[in-house]
Amino acid sequence: MRHFSTVKVALAFLAASTFASCDNDDKEVSPATEAEKEYRFLRVLVADEQASTLTQITPATAAIASFNTKYPLANIYPTASGRFAAVLYQNQNLVEMFDTGLESHVDHVDVKGTPKWGAITADGGKPTHFKSKDTESLIFNDNEGTLSVGNDADVHTPGAKFRVINAGLLPHHGAMAQFNNGTYAVTTTKASGANPTSVKIINKAGTEVQPIKLETGAIHGNASDGTNAVFGCFTTTANTSGSVLVVTASGEQRLIPNPTDFGAFRLANVYYAEGAKKFIGFVATKGAYLIDLTTNKITPIYAGDDAFQCKPDYAGNNLHVLTLDGKLRVYDLATGTLKKQGSVIPSTSAADTYKPILEASEKFAYVAVPSLGEVYQIQLNDFSTVAKHKVTARPVRLALLGFESSAGHGD
Repeated sequence: MRHFSTVKVALAFLAASTFASCDNDDKEVSPATEAEKEYRFLRVLVADEQASTLTQITPATAAIASFNTKYPLANIYPTASGRFAAVLYQNQNLVEMFDTGLESHVDHVDVKGTPKWGAITADGGKPTHFKSKDTESLIFNDNEGTLSVGNDADVHTPGAKFRVINAGLLPHHGAMAQFNNGTYAVTTTKASGANPTSVKIINKAGTEVQPIKLETGAIHGNASDGTNAVFGCFTTTANTSGSVLVVTASGEQRLIPNPTDFGAFRLANVYYAEGAKKFIGFVATKGAYLIDLTTNKITPIYAGDDAFQCKPDYAGNNLHVLTLDGKLRVYDLATGTLKKQGSVIPSTSAADTYKPILEASEKFAYVAVPSLGEVYQIQLNDFSTVAKHKVTARPVRLALLGFESSAGHGD
């Protein structure tokens, strides 16, 4: 559990004029004060486009720590436990695990040592999609069509490797989902390197347990609630209209079509918001949409062609949409209503290869701005209160880890 809804945290003021940095305590933060601290055990990880550096920010104290990575441009994904991050070097066929040292005990968080690299690694060809459930981490290796699976318990085991699952898949830009019954939904393709157009279910040994039921157009993006897996796709191989493919743990498959005026687009990013129990689909050319598995309908949350980031918050209660004009919109996923909007960062060019990256907690939105070498920490109840954390020159990856709690052992 990454969010502690029962923990009551008193309001406090953060002196943000200096960082409590591990290697320089004179770095500026603007503005000078904040009305409320972030949760004590939440962490922000940042990777750089050019520097082999992983930066950890502790927002509650503005402390910054830097760690050497094997390569630049690492993709960062939090594990379901909240303690670890998978660091994927896609082009170098390598995965490492980073340990925040934070461990949840339901009503409080223990500190289990300092932040550090784990010992376990994976070396599948072009590790790309990452999923995590309970203590399990799962990676799809595009150049091999294999899966790599690891467990939190093995992170610090010397010489440990992710286990490889070979389900007889051809290499492709694949996706997968973990079900509560221990099986996986995996994409398949008819030709090596071609877009996936179907999904089957396999067990942990890679054996098929539920066959392909439907053929679609190109599939990209997926999420799961443990019972249902939702994949963004084109409806047919003509790729002229979009749908989502819903695959249940028992093997049923069905398509939910995009809105009638959607055009030749698919929802290439799919998220599951745990707190609201909702699926969201996003594509920059059309906006953010609610995917309702009960009514089998897809309806707009934000319809526009200027959104470039769309993320549920850490607990999955709200949806944050960032547009090219620098405006942030926050939606209540329980009702679908707009809660707040306002300008939070400078405008972004649609032509930029690396645009700002957004994540959000209950209290703050975090935006890595590559052009400025900063991470903006934006207070959500007052968009004008922003702390600017100086990190590396080109921060292009961002992830939240840890726990939305300030209750430590013995507090």
